[in-house]
Amino acid sequence: MKEQTTIVPATDARRAGNLVSDVAKPQPERHGIVVSWASHLDEVRAAQRLRHEVFAGEMGARLNTPIAGHDIDLFDNYCEHLLVRDESTQQVIGTYRVLTPVQAKRVGSTYSDTEFDLTRLRTMRDRMVELGRSCVHPDHRHGGVIMALWGALAEFMVRNQLDTMIGCASIPMMHNGVVSGDLAASIWRQVKETHLAPIEYHVRPRLPLPIERLDSSLNVEPPALIKGYLRLGAKVLGAPAWDPDFNSADLPMLMRIADLPLRYRKHFLGA
Repeated sequence: MKEQTTIVPATDARRAGNLVSDVAKPQPERHGIVVSWASHLDEVRAAQRLRHEVFAGEMGARLNTPIAGHDIDLFDNYCEHLLVRDESTQQVIGTYRVLTPVQAKRVGSTYSDTEFDLTRLRTMRDRMVELGRSCVHPDHRHGGVIMALWGALAEFMVRNQLDTMIGCASIPMMHNGVVSGDLAASIWRQVKETHLAPIEYHVRPRLPLPIERLDSSLNVEPPALIKGYLRLGAKVLGAPAWDPDFNSADLPMLMRIADLPLRYRKHFLGA
């Protein structure tokens, strides 16, 4: 999961995959932020530094990385990297990485495959992208940054005739100063009642969170990012996996462009 390999540069990946994520210049957004796709290594490194700051510095993740202060793994150079910058400082304050179907075939899997058995999603893979490593700088966690990221992602999907997004949505294992899975177990109990996908799309965790040994009765809300995904029409594909490196429980999630509520379709796509 945290390995090095010989990889294809992302700029070459776009040409080979006939993608058009770089057709437009960086676009200024409201609140003094600019959204763009990384086009050279320095921009990718800036995203990896932000990820390290959030995941290792803030969340306590144990990262096996070849460059100190950067979160780098096997999948990075196969991915497109979406960036949000502060317009005044040009600092990267938000990021996502996107693994397209063409590049998933080249690397041999998605990151989600390392955490879940995705056999039941095999018919979707040709038009399915994986979203991952999403994070926002702690000084900029307002709606503008995440909405800008989501708007660019929706445009990317439509432009490249892709219709399905998957990913692992993380729930911290720390709750009230204690490391346990009770928070994740309680959130899983809630979302499976309201947002569970049909059984034909269920996936199985490779390292399951031991739900049966945890307290799932806590009255807690899902993290903001998960709540946002659910508002966008996302479905949960099954029980959470335990990711000991990132000190989190990960929910497998799937979202389709066709399932976007009308108000979000109008907001992101103007349709």
